[in-house]
Amino acid sequence: MIVKEEFLSKLRTYFSLNLYEVKIWTALLSRGAASAGELSDIANVPRSRSYDVLESLEKKGFLVMKLGKPIRYVAVSPAEVVERVKKHMREESDRKIKRLEDMRNTEIIDELKTLHTQGIELIEPSDLSGSLKGRHNLYNHLDLMIKGAEKSVTIATTSQGLLRKIEGLKPTFEKVKKRGVKIRIAAPITREAKDALADVAELADVRHTDMRARFCIVDSKEIMFMVLDDKEVHPTYDVGIWVNTPFFASSVEKMFDSQWKGMGKADDIIRKG
Repeated sequence: MIVKEEFLSKLRTYFSLNLYEVKIWTALLSRGAASAGELSDIANVPRSRSYDVLESLEKKGFLVMKLGKPIRYVAVSPAEVVERVKKHMREESDRKIKRLEDMRNTEIIDELKTLHTQGIELIEPSDLSGSLKGRHNLYNHLDLMIKGAEKSVTIATTSQGLLRKIEGLKPTFEKVKKRGVKIRIAAPITREAKDALADVAELADVRHTDMRARFCIVDSKEIMFMVLDDKEVHPTYDVGIWVNTPFFASSVEKMFDSQWKGMGKADDIIRKG
């Protein structure tokens, strides 16, 4: 049986299987029903491992064991496997979330907070910095920064970055806005942003700018800036630098303030366009 490595790799990702499992499974699908020895030969998997792999696949719902001598295995239809895997992942996710929720009411979280507080006290503010790679990680950290805001959030972004932030950070904007945090966003406003801007009209002051920049400043104390053009970099390779430094953050914000006064309000730009 010849199956492309790329195809096997995709199956491993989608179904959370290891290499032996995906080889045995595809071998079984190609036969419909087979013994462990047959599948071992077809999939080129050591026979000593094939029984463990088949047992694992049976538990995950990929196949059914048919009693007899020799024991044979019957493949479950791929459509049914997808539904079973979805159910298993959902149940596993619910268990993990519940476990974390339960931990919040234990002494473990208090001990973790104590460790973190003591650690913060031992380091210099300038040491609170880091590099983040991948847009998913960047937005996770942006979300964390904004959640901790007490006074202000200042964002400069691109036209596509504006749409991403409205979609991904709106719930966090709503939470900090209720605490009285002032949110300002500067970005090149395009017509496709019109509907999205309506979703944050009451949460943030959004203005148009031709300035191409990507950064976020919170409370004039910490700043995260992206070092690459989001039009030219794949999201996986996007890079950001986070620094907790009031001196640098406040300096950048002052430069932003000088530009902010001359920026057109988003509503006016859209009406004119």
